[in-house]
Amino acid sequence: MPELSPQSVAFLLFPNVTQLDLTGPAQVLSRLGNTELNLVWKDKEPVPTDAGFPLLPTATFDEIEHVNILCVPGGFGTMDAMQDPEVLDWLRKVATKADWVTSVCTGSLVLGAAGLLKGYRSACHWASIDQLEFFGAIPVRERIVEDRNRFSGGGVTSGIDFALALAARIRNEDFARFIQLSIEYDPNPPFDAGSPDKVSPKILERYYKMVEAAMPDREAKVKAIAEALGF
Repeated sequence: MPELSPQSVAFLLFPNVTQLDLTGPAQVLSRLGNTELNLVWKDKEPVPTDAGFPLLPTATFDEIEHVNILCVPGGFGTMDAMQDPEVLDWLRKVATKADWVTSVCTGSLVLGAAGLLKGYRSACHWASIDQLEFFGAIPVRERIVEDRNRFSGGGVTSGIDFALALAARIRNEDFARFIQLSIEYDPNPPFDAGSPDKVSPKILERYYKMVEAAMPDREAKVKAIAEALGF
């Protein structure tokens, strides 16, 4: 087997991130071989996730200036991240040199806030995808979206799918299949309820109420953030 080209991966780790947005693709990309993977934040103190447990950063913004793959997950902390100049500046700097600029779920909104999706097609969580337009991006309601060196996954679990597709682009399809086999990624969920058109109005209403309670007036606030950033 030929020697694998080295790969470096950086995930933005921010407070109230959805951990599966990050840990799903991280598990896949960690198996690319000859790969260094870092969770990056301002310092190395534990960072709370929206699942109630913390993740530990492995590097700071100052320590990571160049990577092959930059990935931004989503979560309830994205609006704070979109308004954090230090976060946006780091993303712009690293994206300039990255081979792949990627996101999962509402992480695409953070990339958008950094000005990294203008004119690019992108996925996002189904409940937030229309907000991509505020940042000049082109919303695409698909589980995996590739546009030049921008690669994005839809909501949460699609991070695994996106990472397997990216692995195939970086290595090859058989290598990605091997990763999929190794993690026994063979989805067979007990319910067919993974998108809004597959659930009852009652369940959908419950979801919207949950989001509104957690992040009141989210769409209006994201629009205001975009306008404040000059979009």
